[in-house]
Amino acid sequence: MKKILTLFAVIGLIAFSSCEGPEGPPGRDGIGAEAFEIEASFSFNTTDGYIISDSFGKYLGGDLFQNESVLVYRLEGTTSSGSDVWQLIPTDVYFSNGESITYDYNFSIQAFTIFVGGDNIANRPAYINNQVFRFVIIPADFGTGKSVNKADYSDYNAVIKKYNIDDSNVKRVKL
Repeated sequence: MKKILTLFAVIGLIAFSSCEGPEGPPGRDGIGAEAFEIEASFSFNTTDGYIISDSFGKYLGGDLFQNESVLVYRLEGTTSSGSDVWQLIPTDVYFSNGESITYDYNFSIQAFTIFVGGDNIANRPAYINNQVFRFVIIPADFGTGKSVNKADYSDYNAVIKKYNIDDSNVKRVKL
């Protein structure tokens, strides 16, 4: 009886150790801060209004981890020396005639949507066409708590410094 059990154990071990299936797609390396950039124009639909929507897998090689947060910055312009000026969204843009527009976003672990709404948007193509947004993905543990070393999220440069993101290697994708 022992010989039969040993035989089944050896056959089972060989069978299960030699099974190999196709390799899956490469995943993300692990939890750490990273960034990517998109250039896109808002599309309009009657249900959602003006939106840009896409999946994280396209830019990160997979979904977000459960404990990651997303900061989104809009390229507002450049300084006189040519440096980019990033504005954390949600944000409002006010015009001299009293009108305004608002940029906002939401995300899940799989996808994101950026919204723009407000006054007279269709007649403001400079604010809906060819917009550049930079996404900074940070582990949620970094962004929570009462840490005295918490980054000023409104300052893009402070955020990339705090989370050791190499700004020169940010992948840019044009939609």
